[in-house]
Amino acid sequence: MCRMSALAATALTLSLVALPALARAPKAPPAAAAASVAPEGARRASAEERGLAARLDPLARAAFWGREADLDPRDGEAGVGLSQALRAMGKYEDAAEAAKRVLVTDPKNIEALLEVARAQVGRGQGFYAIEPARQAQALAPRDWRAPSLLGIAYEQASRPEEALAAHRLAAGLAPENPTVLCNLALFYASHGDAREAETLLRAAAAKPGATMAVRQNLALVLGLQGRFDEAERLVRQDLPPEAVANNMAFLRAAAPGPAGPPRSWDAVRTAQ
Repeated sequence: MCRMSALAATALTLSLVALPALARAPKAPPAAAAASVAPEGARRASAEERGLAARLDPLARAAFWGREADLDPRDGEAGVGLSQALRAMGKYEDAAEAAKRVLVTDPKNIEALLEVARAQVGRGQGFYAIEPARQAQALAPRDWRAPSLLGIAYEQASRPEEALAAHRLAAGLAPENPTVLCNLALFYASHGDAREAETLLRAAAAKPGATMAVRQNLALVLGLQGRFDEAERLVRQDLPPEAVANNMAFLRAAAPGPAGPPRSWDAVRTAQ
């Protein structure tokens, strides 16, 4: 999933818009107790039932996969599913622990390694995402997900050269993937290169499967350049009128004056 920039997250939070990384969810128990203890003689869910679980809300998915993991602690699919559900609720530490339990019995489980990295990135601790993402990359060198995650992790660890190299590697592996293009664009945006960020985000927004996050990040890049009419048209594609008004007010306050250069997201955060 294309991440939201820190400024995008702030703007949408002010607008009371819930995105996957920001949504408020009901309080959930820790990962170790995410589901009730399976009754004696309970059976594992069928493949069809597991497929249907993807349609559940995060709290229900956590309960479903927690029960499956209780039935068989060596069930990697259940552990990864539990980790994903907990991460969707913002329970990043519990999500990391659920994925790490999979790695105890299956240390080369790529999905579990990626989930540990995602959970650490989600809680803003990118340094601790680097090693599991590197391991996943070594196991699947043609998979774009590990280098894309590494790019974000290196950014959070204040290692910009390594971050850019990782994002570019991901883009080389999956040049048509909107998530990869979006994450590379956010790197450029955070370092003050709004033009390159805009080019990449426009390309990402035109790809099949582009998400709301891609369009909202593009709107923010345009807004920070003072191009409010274009930004507003994009914002209106996804948000209700009251949220549009809040976002546009935020963008106008964050944008530079008529004589000033475009501002990066980092510069805006520093000024707040």
